[in-house]
Amino acid sequence: MATKSKIKGDIVFDTVCNILATFFLIIVLYPLIYILSCSISNPTMVGLGKVWLLPKGISFIGYASVFRNPLIMSGYGNTIFYTVTSTLLNLALTLPAGYALSRKSLPGKNIIMIFCLITMYFSGGLIPQFLLVKNLNLLDTRLILIIIGAVSVYNVIISRTFFQSIPLELEEAATIDGCSVPRLFLTIVLPLSKALIGVLTLYYGVSHWNSYFGALIYISDEKKKPLQLILREILVTSQLASSEADTQSAELMYETEKLQLYLKYSVIVVSSAPLLIVYPFLQKYFDKGVMLGSLKG
Repeated sequence: MATKSKIKGDIVFDTVCNILATFFLIIVLYPLIYILSCSISNPTMVGLGKVWLLPKGISFIGYASVFRNPLIMSGYGNTIFYTVTSTLLNLALTLPAGYALSRKSLPGKNIIMIFCLITMYFSGGLIPQFLLVKNLNLLDTRLILIIIGAVSVYNVIISRTFFQSIPLELEEAATIDGCSVPRLFLTIVLPLSKALIGVLTLYYGVSHWNSYFGALIYISDEKKKPLQLILREILVTSQLASSEADTQSAELMYETEKLQLYLKYSVIVVSSAPLLIVYPFLQKYFDKGVMLGSLKG
């Protein structure tokens, strides 16, 4: 009887979990489907609230207007370049820092951590940072978007916590066999840290892909601007055209507002699609890495 009761309890528990998982899936998935449907639907239908799931009055004018801009493809190329190079630099700095701070033999590691934590809450501000970038002759260069924010203290702490979970006996055995510290880190520690690397890649990659403020402040050359900034300018231009149309005919104003609505949803899809494609490949590392990084304090 106890076994049957236990099996019945498991079935009820699994059923409730599946229902909740399905509910949360719908909550997450619906906005994505809605935005995609609105981006290819007639703006009139969207404005009247008739589009709630599937598209109505399918049209690709918004995407045509976005990709008609000659800077879109260069923006894609720039964003991919900035994201890949910046993320590699982030990993190259964050992982060794986290590993070093996780070792008990590091002299003064507590003092180093205190200085690192201070930077999480205090900074020099935008104007001193701009003056520093200007004095270093990095204004309007690709390098500034790669090196700015090269290390996140939050991610260093995640790395440190993760490396603390690696058994010391494993490293001691490698050291006894004559393995140097760099070789130990590269050939033993990093292969065991795929989950952590996946998490940091996702954190840094998403941050760099969505970033536009740094480019807005430091970049003026159109050919060096990332995709997010170019899409922002497209929306701003569209809004300016809409405000100018207020003084013109009602028909022209209606068409301008229609195009602006097309652009709004199309820009969201264009900027988000690459990350939505990449995320499923990193999701398994994301779940495992966050859990492992939360085991120790």
